[in-house]
Amino acid sequence: MSNPTFEQLPAMVAHIMDEVGELKDLINNTFGKIQTGTTDDIWMDLNELCEYLPGKPTKPTVYTWVCNRQIPFYKKTKRLYFLKSEIDRWMENSCHSTSQTLQQEALETHGYRKGGLK
Repeated sequence: MSNPTFEQLPAMVAHIMDEVGELKDLINNTFGKIQTGTTDDIWMDLNELCEYLPGKPTKPTVYTWVCNRQIPFYKKTKRLYFLKSEIDRWMENSCHSTSQTLQQEALETHGYRKGGLK
C-alpha cells in the first residue's frame, strides 16, 4: 500500500472503523454476546441457577430438564453453564396459555371449531 496523503486520512479512518465494526459483529455472532456488565449477560453454574430460579429446584431436577433438553444450557467438559438472559426468556416463554387463547389459536390455524365449521 502506498503512503496515504493527509487528505485521504479521514476516508481511511472511516473505512477502518467500518471494518472494526464488522469484526465486532462477527465475533459477537460467533461467540455470543461479550459480557458488557449488564445483568442479562451473566453466566451461571448449576448451583447459581438453582438459587436463581423461583422455587429453588434441586440439582437432580435441573439435570432432568437438561437431559430432556427443556432448559437452555451449555456444557463445557463435564460442567453445565447457563446464560441468565436465556434462562429469563425460557421462564417467560414457558407460561401456559389459557383455554381461550388455545381455542383462538386453533380457530386461526385450522379454521374450524368443535361442532362444525366457522
